[in-house]
Amino acid sequence: MVTASIPRRLARRSRTAIVAALTVLLIQTLIVWNFSNLDSGDEQRAGGGGGGSSREKRDRGSYRDDVGLLGGHEQQQRHRRGAVPGAQQHSQAMNGYFSHRPKEKHRTDSNNENSVPKDFENIDNSNFAPRTQRHKYQTELIKKPVSKQKEHIKRKLALEGKVKENSLLGKNSNEVLKYVGNTSKNTSKSNLKDSYKSSKSHHTKKSGNSSPEIKYELPPKCEITGKEAISALSRAKSKQCRQEIAEVYCQHKQGKLMPEKVTRLCPLEGKSSNNVQWDDDSVEYPTVNPVRIAFVLVVHGRASRQLQRMFKAIYHKDHYYYIHCDKRSHYLHRQVLQFVSQYPNVRVTPWRMSTIWGGASLLSTYLQSMRDLLEISDWSWDFFINLSAADYPVRTNDQLVAFLSRYRDMNFLKSHGRDNARFIRKQGLDRLFLECDAHMWRLGDRKIPEGINVDGGSDWFLLNRKFVEYVTFSNDDLVTKMKQFYSYTLLPAESFFHTVLENSPYCDTMVDNNLRITNWNRKLGCKCQYKHIVDWCGCSPNDFKPSDFHRFQQTSRPTFFGRKFEAVVNQEIIGQLDYYLYGNYPSGTPGLRSYWENLYDEADGIHSISDVMLTMFHAFSRLGLKRAESSLHTDGENTCRYYPMGHPVSVHLYFLADRFQGFLIKHHATNLAVSKMETLETWVMPKKVFKIANPTSDFGRLQFSEVGTEWDAKERIFRNFGGLMGPMDEPIAMQKWGKGPNITVTVVWIDPINVIAATYDILIESTAEYTHYKPPLNLPLRPGVWTIRILHHWVPVAETKFLVTPLMFSNHQPIKQEELAKFHGGPPKNAYMEQSFQGLNPVLNIPINTAQVEEARKNVALLGEKLENLVDNLTSSMWSAVDICTTGPSSCPVMQSCSQTAWSSLSPDPKSELGLVKHDGRLR
Repeated sequence: MVTASIPRRLARRSRTAIVAALTVLLIQTLIVWNFSNLDSGDEQRAGGGGGGSSREKRDRGSYRDDVGLLGGHEQQQRHRRGAVPGAQQHSQAMNGYFSHRPKEKHRTDSNNENSVPKDFENIDNSNFAPRTQRHKYQTELIKKPVSKQKEHIKRKLALEGKVKENSLLGKNSNEVLKYVGNTSKNTSKSNLKDSYKSSKSHHTKKSGNSSPEIKYELPPKCEITGKEAISALSRAKSKQCRQEIAEVYCQHKQGKLMPEKVTRLCPLEGKSSNNVQWDDDSVEYPTVNPVRIAFVLVVHGRASRQLQRMFKAIYHKDHYYYIHCDKRSHYLHRQVLQFVSQYPNVRVTPWRMSTIWGGASLLSTYLQSMRDLLEISDWSWDFFINLSAADYPVRTNDQLVAFLSRYRDMNFLKSHGRDNARFIRKQGLDRLFLECDAHMWRLGDRKIPEGINVDGGSDWFLLNRKFVEYVTFSNDDLVTKMKQFYSYTLLPAESFFHTVLENSPYCDTMVDNNLRITNWNRKLGCKCQYKHIVDWCGCSPNDFKPSDFHRFQQTSRPTFFGRKFEAVVNQEIIGQLDYYLYGNYPSGTPGLRSYWENLYDEADGIHSISDVMLTMFHAFSRLGLKRAESSLHTDGENTCRYYPMGHPVSVHLYFLADRFQGFLIKHHATNLAVSKMETLETWVMPKKVFKIANPTSDFGRLQFSEVGTEWDAKERIFRNFGGLMGPMDEPIAMQKWGKGPNITVTVVWIDPINVIAATYDILIESTAEYTHYKPPLNLPLRPGVWTIRILHHWVPVAETKFLVTPLMFSNHQPIKQEELAKFHGGPPKNAYMEQSFQGLNPVLNIPINTAQVEEARKNVALLGEKLENLVDNLTSSMWSAVDICTTGPSSCPVMQSCSQTAWSSLSPDPKSELGLVKHDGRLR
């Protein structure tokens, strides 16, 4: 028996060994396959641009826009070849390290007006993972050392099977969510559960992955099928939104939502081809019965001064102005209410909507505005024009009136001008969308109604009153069914008016020109930057710069407005246009090169800003009071010594000559001499944080390096001006380059105690202008001053410092003892990534100082006044208080008045100030 059992045991061991070997071989194959496809996958989906084989692209690792990262293997080989001193230690330290390779999708340029990429067919619009995922699968795979990837891939493969069933926007799906009263079932594919007790109870469904529970007030009236609807339900945040998604989906599935056929009322067989001409000299001839215009301004954000400057440029007493402020833009709404009361021909909508990019709410806003304008009995207007705060006139009101008076029966819209079937696919008109939770959810496919020609293009237009009345009040088949169809359409304002006009009795009045010039740069503007609010890829125009001024003087077609303009990006171009239209301001006019934009106002409440901002704004206020004491205080007196009181009153961004100059903090403080509270304003400016480490080096391509959050790849700026960051933020490093030969540089991230958090190589091609990358660092970041070093051939070239501030507040309340370790302790075991870079410290000559480590450990426990002192010391190392002023009477005899300064938010700003109407009916 014993002898017989030996062969059986050997056979079992042999089978086990074979299975294990096959398993290892399979895992290794998967690892190689995943790494071989890391670059090619995104590039194949994005399409366009770049030659060479996929292997060359992987080895080169080039960015699709400006930047590329070398693969870890190539980097290791370079070190092993002895590229740098200490290469052996570095090579050992680099074992298991892989560069974190960003994925940039290339977009070709186009002058087309509509908001979808030119290479739409090559863009992946089909996968939208749940919002709970922090990083993409590929990024997670790259950052793991090889030794840990086997278990990781197993988990990912198991999860991938579930994600495939729950992901959004796949066309061929067999998954079904079944709803049976008072029962609970598991579906074999989706692994989603549903349970509910009665029609009045909450009905829930839970996905197999980490998606939130799906809860309903009432059970859906049909089976929810398809990946689109399932993923939308799993990602929607509110029960009300999930209920709407289910109801709309079921109505559509039952054929009750979309019209199947629409009656075409246009007598023409094709599209109208009206051509209009314009001669600037025409304005010299008096216009008989000039038209009157209703300007509808749909605005949002906080750029009140830019809005006022634009309003000032387009105002005339003979026209009408109807302003809609986004429901979330409370500060802007308050500012608008203040200035419109001065003018009888200006009104603000008594209702407000929360509009989003591409949302159905924008079309609702226009239609309701049209109804309101038609019902205002004492406003007799001939044309409807929509504008935003990012628009600016490129010709005067007189020229616009003269032109429209000549073509008073026309309607001006810009058509896509391409193959109609392709436009429908690009625009997503054959897909069902629903707006809720400030998001456009894609729910499935639909058919274009028969009997009509679908058209579209730009959502900026000029419509005559007859057509506006028709669209607003008509109950004919075309208008009613098109309103229904476009209620569930992405970017409806870019197609609704075009389609209705082209199929209506007014089709012969269509002019393929919206009288605008738009600054399209598809390479920069088509980054799918709106995927967080729409289940689709879209494009956005760039801001105009001074180099574009000559384009406004073109005469090839009638043009009266340009977009986009943003004073925080470039105000000089606005000034050039303004002077071109209306002449220069008098010599000595203050504030012409300055720009102020509100960032916080106490009426909005401290909950409107982050804990990081609240912490820093308090520190800035204290920094200003210290400056007052040091520069204005006289020994033996307390008249210029202050004690801070309460939260900041307001905060403004301050720009001069299109350069960010810092923050203006308005705050309360008690004068210690008289114990009276005064309101002061402090100007704080960031200190220089970028420096060339080796000025004598032959390396000269790097012009600037900066770290921040909210990187705008389209305008190539950080929208978080000033770069305020806390322990839970995810910073991005940006570099600006001059032209030169192809080079490779190494970027090293160093935390306040000299722990190397991340390092990677970047291939800088000869034509590259900007590079940027956000390493997937584990949080929290250790508070303190961080350093980013840039090396060429492992020789330091430059370094940039940035501050990660400790938090004084958590959830807008003073931080508690039990929260300190969570925010201020740094990542567990100092591991910012799953691979360690400790072996690089001696190679890069970055020693870890035990005294710094111990100080950082003690700082974690600081609270109250000691924590405040730490915040103030760190803030003063990176920021300086330039000046301070008072908004009213002050007991400090040498304190200047804010209105007398050139920098304060209360100083004169004539270019944006609105006054009395002049004799010619204008404000400007």
